[in-house]
Amino acid sequence: MTLTPPVTPLTAPLNLVTTRPPWSQTFSSLKIRNYRIFASANILAVVALWMQRVAQDWMVLELSGSVTAVGITVFMQFIPSLLLMPLGGILADRYSKRLILMISQGAAGALAALLAVLALTGNLQVWHIYIIAFVLGLVVVADQPARQVFVNELVGPAQLRNAISLNSSIFQLGGMVGPAVSGVLIMAVGGGWAFAANAAACLVTVLSLLLIRTGELVKMTPVKRAKGQLMEGVRYALNKPTIVFPAIMAAVFAVFGLSLPVLMTAYANDVFDVGAGGYGLLNTLVAVGALGGALASTRFATLRLRGVMSAAGAYGVVLMGAAFAPSMATFGTVMVVAGFASLLFLTSANQLVQMSTNVSIRGRVMSLYIMVLIGGQAIGGPLMGALAEQWGVQWATVLAGGMPALAALAIALVLARRGQLTLRLDFRSARHLVFIVPKGS
Repeated sequence: MTLTPPVTPLTAPLNLVTTRPPWSQTFSSLKIRNYRIFASANILAVVALWMQRVAQDWMVLELSGSVTAVGITVFMQFIPSLLLMPLGGILADRYSKRLILMISQGAAGALAALLAVLALTGNLQVWHIYIIAFVLGLVVVADQPARQVFVNELVGPAQLRNAISLNSSIFQLGGMVGPAVSGVLIMAVGGGWAFAANAAACLVTVLSLLLIRTGELVKMTPVKRAKGQLMEGVRYALNKPTIVFPAIMAAVFAVFGLSLPVLMTAYANDVFDVGAGGYGLLNTLVAVGALGGALASTRFATLRLRGVMSAAGAYGVVLMGAAFAPSMATFGTVMVVAGFASLLFLTSANQLVQMSTNVSIRGRVMSLYIMVLIGGQAIGGPLMGALAEQWGVQWATVLAGGMPALAALAIALVLARRGQLTLRLDFRSARHLVFIVPKGS
């Protein structure tokens, strides 16, 4: 008699929500002490990170006079993610996420301090920024998968969706404050102080991780070293539509849609002539909308692929509309809407991928997702920077929005065909003009 080994379920039990959460539960994950500590330090960290990003991009533009050089900086920072991110997922599944984050944040702080010293002493050159951006990209390879999975250890599965949305909200809150502060610093005393602020914030993050009570963490059983673990994650992801389609959309979104900061340097410098302060303001306006999108994602009762793809398509359409904005005021207003749609897609896709993945393999799956999301920017940064110089920034922006819109439409058609769905029009209803229904109904 042959015994059949037990089959491991493809997905861990999910926290399914069938009704819209009340407004009082919007910040429910903050009731957990460990997450409050983590989130509080994270607010400071993301403000400082946005300050460094804006200062870095603007100083490259000042030192080189080239939008393409800004794109190359993006390439150098994100190419390690494109090539090595799955290794970070294996680390996250095998070792302590908290320890990985402490080491990675310490390293990021040291790199920021080096940038600050070079800038404040007047010795900073473009090639310095390239090299430090590349090393920082290596740090991100270890940091991001561990950070994504560590949220589950902080709050547990019941609060995971809420915590993911709040993390996105915190990131965009930093995006509202950081660029504006950085723009003022650049004009007043130089960008070096933005780098110094990020170094200090990294130190605060390390200290906050030391304050976390490890006994209250929802710890996952570490995965033992074995052959084929990376391919196991790839096969798992490819077999689940709720992982593979968001990942495909994220890849297109990253290459084209997430090149927006590179394009905005050209709008600020060449189209509207508003300088570093205007560039910081544009980043802040995008973040204002993005914060709204992240908070809106906490209100969804259920997660659906069609909702994720709709948000990505909406972002593309809005970005195309922004391409020929006649004034800085109009462009800035559209950027708020673009930020909303962008984060609605990014947060919902992140939630869907994590909630669709068994905890024992989540680090590897999330590393693959982050690889296409962050690594795609390594391609998109220099590509869109070069196209902005060759075609003009308006036509580059049309492409940046058009590709995500087309990809969302193509995936929607594939999903409709797989689900044997069709569109039905009802001209009697102003609110529900178009329905998606099963064929033959």
